[in-house]
Amino acid sequence: ATIRSVPWATSRTVQIIHDCYHKSGSRHPLATRNILKHILDVYHDAGLQPVVAPEIEFYLVKKNPDPDYPLEPPKGRSGRSQASPQAYSIEAVDEYSEFIDLLYGYCDAQQLDVDVLTHESGTAQMEINFLHGDALSLADQVFTFKRTVREAALSCGFYATFMAKPIEDEPGSAMHIHQSVIDLETGKNIFATDDGQPSQAMMEFMGGLQRYTPELISFYAPNVNSYRRLAPDISAPINLSWGFDNRTTAFRVPNSDPANLRIENRFPGVDANPYLAITATLASGLLGMRQHLQPTEPHQGTANEDSVGVARTLEEGVRKLNNTPELQAMIGELFMRARSE
Repeated sequence: ATIRSVPWATSRTVQIIHDCYHKSGSRHPLATRNILKHILDVYHDAGLQPVVAPEIEFYLVKKNPDPDYPLEPPKGRSGRSQASPQAYSIEAVDEYSEFIDLLYGYCDAQQLDVDVLTHESGTAQMEINFLHGDALSLADQVFTFKRTVREAALSCGFYATFMAKPIEDEPGSAMHIHQSVIDLETGKNIFATDDGQPSQAMMEFMGGLQRYTPELISFYAPNVNSYRRLAPDISAPINLSWGFDNRTTAFRVPNSDPANLRIENRFPGVDANPYLAITATLASGLLGMRQHLQPTEPHQGTANEDSVGVARTLEEGVRKLNNTPELQAMIGELFMRARSE
């Protein structure tokens, strides 16, 4: 199901995302795609199906073979480089129209369900949204998309970077994950009540995200550079707050109709492994529903003005991994131990 053509290859080529098994035929417990499959099986056994929609941010940068020099935006079709952030600017996107047209063509050829591309708040920073759908399929698509973006950028004479914080004075790049849960029997979104309000299940899911994110932060921020993104006064979360359409909080409930009521997890950086980031957010939410955890009150102000409530280094994040037996049971004790070592 993952076989796709490679549209930039000079000869006919396909790529396949493989699964890893023991000789006995059982899934290998250290393969990240298998970890996500396991979580989805747990949901299915409970009569539930998660629906996710990732948002991917990245920077376009001038070719920079010497790592001693800082990254700079590439020249656009005008022959000039962007000198300042131009969030949501049509003109800023059009500067790289050759790249964008090529990128969409590559995505179509690989059947990637990309939707809208916009210019983000960083200089030459882009964001593309995926259509909502099956969690495993979307993780595969994000994995493939990153390679696709790099190849399209190279074809246009510049680089694309998926570092979480590639440029010191610019915003970081995230992989926000929108998620809801469907009841397999009724086909309805369990996050919404019959009158369209947030349900108890949604609040418990939110409670799980708040409870378990501190221990799973390394799934969202897997590199030393990742923690430079999680800083005050930057468009990234620094604590466990949540709110209704509040883009300063870690977990946002966007304005939507009942069928699309969902939670956006804003913690994952774009450098995260998509299989593990989706695993972490779904496992946290499911444990919250099973344990009937309750969230804090929704945040009404600017959450970045509050104190930092998450790990500030990779070492601290990894140290927190094995504190909770129920997380180890949910995700896999062997994988969690290997991850922390």
